[in-house]
Amino acid sequence: MTNLPTYDLIVIGGGPAGSTAALRARELGASVALIERGAMGGTCTNDGCVPTRVLARAARLMANASQYADYGMDVARPELDFQRLMARTQAIVYEIHEKKQLVAHLEASGAAVYAGVGEARFVDPHTVEIPDGRRFHGEKFILAAGGRARRLDFPGEELALTHSDIWRLQKLPKSVAIVGGAATGCQLAAIFNAFGSQVTVLDVAPRILTVEDRLVSQAMAEAFVRRGIDVVVGIGGIERIGRAGGELALVYKQGDEVATLQAEAVVLSTGWLGNLDGLNLAAAGVETNGRYVVADNTGRTSARHIFTCGDIDGRMMLVQSAGYEARIAAENAVLDGAGRQEHQIVPHGGFTNPEYASVGPTEEQARQERGCVVAVVPYTDLDRAVIDGRTEGFCKLIVDRATHRLVAAHVVGEQALEIVHVVAAGMAADMWVEQLAELQIAYPTLTAILGLAARRIVADLGVMPLAPEWLALGRRPAEWERRD
Repeated sequence: MTNLPTYDLIVIGGGPAGSTAALRARELGASVALIERGAMGGTCTNDGCVPTRVLARAARLMANASQYADYGMDVARPELDFQRLMARTQAIVYEIHEKKQLVAHLEASGAAVYAGVGEARFVDPHTVEIPDGRRFHGEKFILAAGGRARRLDFPGEELALTHSDIWRLQKLPKSVAIVGGAATGCQLAAIFNAFGSQVTVLDVAPRILTVEDRLVSQAMAEAFVRRGIDVVVGIGGIERIGRAGGELALVYKQGDEVATLQAEAVVLSTGWLGNLDGLNLAAAGVETNGRYVVADNTGRTSARHIFTCGDIDGRMMLVQSAGYEARIAAENAVLDGAGRQEHQIVPHGGFTNPEYASVGPTEEQARQERGCVVAVVPYTDLDRAVIDGRTEGFCKLIVDRATHRLVAAHVVGEQALEIVHVVAAGMAADMWVEQLAELQIAYPTLTAILGLAARRIVADLGVMPLAPEWLALGRRPAEWERRD
């Protein structure tokens, strides 16, 4: 027995994963303590999704201003007060904290909360210590300490920013070089471009958004170029950053040559690492791979009483996935269960301009696993897109040829992140494409593009009755909404 404060479960980390895990464990009757080194809410609320979405909202308002004249409004292009906008982001962060009241919510559930206490570290497999010397004993643990931006090792690296440093900018940079063309890098590129900065995106990969469907990647690159964003892919790496007058000189490899790009700010968006430092996981017998905690599909680590959820295990580093993993980890820890974390239906995307969103495998991945039928419908086919002056984009729908079940959707365009959730719900419900084709989607909406794509696939599958002469002409279904 120990005279230390003892809990059935100790959760380390107070972001979406940790908070959800603690609340679920309390629902199951466990005594729970949650330890958070800093502010509750994690990266998402404090310097990630929430404030970035505020900037994306401002960027969209700036973009909308370009349409005013088309709708009979003579209004001067708005001028951005960058400091006021940054103050707004912090005000929204505070408002979200006030809305959630995480500490009060957790304490009302019966959990003990130790927030802002610094890094917790293991001293043995069942004991953790915080910097003021207090120690806590746990029968089980859930590691939900989150992650941080990866920084590269090259001369002058300290001159670059990460997404966490954006909030300290005092003025809008006239030019920005963003190293990394994944989701965060592309979102920041779209935001700074809308604000009027000259933006360059650089990536070692042969294309931006490499985890997305190739058509999404291609369409977003083309959209960026149309908006004046320079996209430089296939670079050989960063050599160094130096000062050049009032700007920074970013030196990088390009083929056999060395190129230099000058910009007022350089932002590194080159990956995301688990927050392992300081936890002293070796004392608990928890295996790591150097960047993340190693865990199986149940969230269990090499120490059978310790589980993970969220960014720290590097599986699916999204807020929606963190909450999902947290509930399973809590149930497995408290009930000694074996629930598995399956990430098969995870709608995701970026609040860029245009937006992009996906759910399910890429077309290339899907075709490796099954026979598929694919339809790609451009936004120009949609009456709503024409009405709103937002005809840029497409919807790609992928269906299993044998079962007619929905497999995936990839969308670029206005409200892409909203549209793709209809397909996600259909996938979860094991929907047939015929059901989606027959769904009476309201008119005029952007979501109607799913009906167009579904009916095209139904025709291709041969389950839509069509006259022989129509088939002989090679006609697709006649649609109310179509491009001339």
